[in-house]
Amino acid sequence: MTIAHNQSRPCIDLERSLPSEVASISPFIDKLMLLIKKCGCVPGSESDVESALREALANAVIHGNRENPRKHVRVRFCCKHDEISVTVKDEGQGFDINKIPDPTAPENRGSVHGRGIYLMKALMDEVRFEEGGVVVRMRKSVGQAAAKHPPKNSLE
Repeated sequence: MTIAHNQSRPCIDLERSLPSEVASISPFIDKLMLLIKKCGCVPGSESDVESALREALANAVIHGNRENPRKHVRVRFCCKHDEISVTVKDEGQGFDINKIPDPTAPENRGSVHGRGIYLMKALMDEVRFEEGGVVVRMRKSVGQAAAKHPPKNSLE
């Protein structure tokens, strides 16, 4: 982990490898969220980052690596002065993002699967799938977080 202080906020660059076990997701995210909150990377948007990261890791462990204990999920997290970027990479075969059904379509609303990617895209400012779907890159920035979720005006 690298931490550099600049402009009153630290800059953090962290890489970790997680086993392909669902049970490893929450402890990792709990520790990472403590670090994110302490550093104040995207104040007010921590819950968005946490939910998107949980979805990305669950997809990598369950769908990508199929919970194979010999495979790992690699996570890179970078907290800069006004944004967070996260990269999650699994060792699976990937998928075609264009073949993922729209979870908001009437015929898919009752399905128990298919909402993770939709949720990640709704919560983060940018979500990209690369290398045939084995890599997901997500970004959340302070300015866009405020624009996406403006404060409620009590006069309205």
